[in-house]
Amino acid sequence: MRRALGSRLEIRGLSVDLGEFHLRGIDLSIASGEYFVILGPTGGGKTVLLETIAGLHRPRAGRILLDGEDITAAPPERRGMGFVYQDYALFPHLSVRENIAFGLRLRGLSRPAVAERLAEVGDLLAIGHLFHRPPSSLSGGEQQRVALARALVVEPRLLLLDEPLSALDPETRERLQRELGRLRRELGLTVVHVTHDFEEAVALGDRLAVMHAGRVVQVGPPEEVFRRPATEFVARFVGVRNIFEGRLRPGDDGYQVLPLGAVEVAVVTELSGRAHISVRPEEIIISREPLRSSARNAFRGRVVEVSERGALAYITVRVPPEFTGVVTRRSLEELALREGEEVWIAFKASAVHVF
Repeated sequence: MRRALGSRLEIRGLSVDLGEFHLRGIDLSIASGEYFVILGPTGGGKTVLLETIAGLHRPRAGRILLDGEDITAAPPERRGMGFVYQDYALFPHLSVRENIAFGLRLRGLSRPAVAERLAEVGDLLAIGHLFHRPPSSLSGGEQQRVALARALVVEPRLLLLDEPLSALDPETRERLQRELGRLRRELGLTVVHVTHDFEEAVALGDRLAVMHAGRVVQVGPPEEVFRRPATEFVARFVGVRNIFEGRLRPGDDGYQVLPLGAVEVAVVTELSGRAHISVRPEEIIISREPLRSSARNAFRGRVVEVSERGALAYITVRVPPEFTGVVTRRSLEELALREGEEVWIAFKASAVHVF
């Protein structure tokens, strides 16, 4: 298939009312050729936003622009978008070939043109050998490829993906993640991808928009959202675990401190007054003896929980308060960490995110 210049999408002040659920004040700007991920929990409004972009819901307010053209009132079939649903939505009574060709026939393409496009997309996704089969005979990964082929064969200006990997086993999901990245690069696509899986979002997205209760609460590159969450909700959603609230006050050597129980956490910030802080588990060093390091924060505590997760283990230490760090399984064995054991934890002031 020919490489196309993906379209630029702008959403301005978008609000949607669907009975008890509402989208409110959505503002997004998605660049041509960008892989943009909308991330959030179930019920946060991700799919409603995607379907509104596709033209399936009429906004109460706001505008949707594609390459500067206002498409807010345009019907779905005139928006030039490809849509892949979570459950694939393949027609069970049609063969794979007929499923993929469906959109082309609606557009009135000639039989030779349809055959050419089918051959191209079959090669692109390596599914030409499946064309004669019914969807019911395909694996989940094969059905997803067919759904992608049906969306791509019409050469969309924008590709919309609604949790496209959630129904797949881990191995197939990882393989299709790589495939989506390859397709985007080869075809120059602009992609808007909805998911609740943060690892998936990090693997694919150039930027993320985190949604909660019908609103966008943070937009930025994955690393920024991961390291510097804008709200307590975002911090918890991306797995920070160590989140505290208190009143900042001046400390020594230009640091500020946040009193927490029996300790004070040194931080680097220009904020003042009441604030939240967060520390990612991987930033916390756990040891049997006091560490000789530049880490400004070092506290003695007692292990209250060891939660093994395959190659990693999360260790919760009560100082108080409680901090959760993460170690490899090998480190867990070498340190012989058990509930009730006394340990030291340490982390740098610069590793503390203040918001």
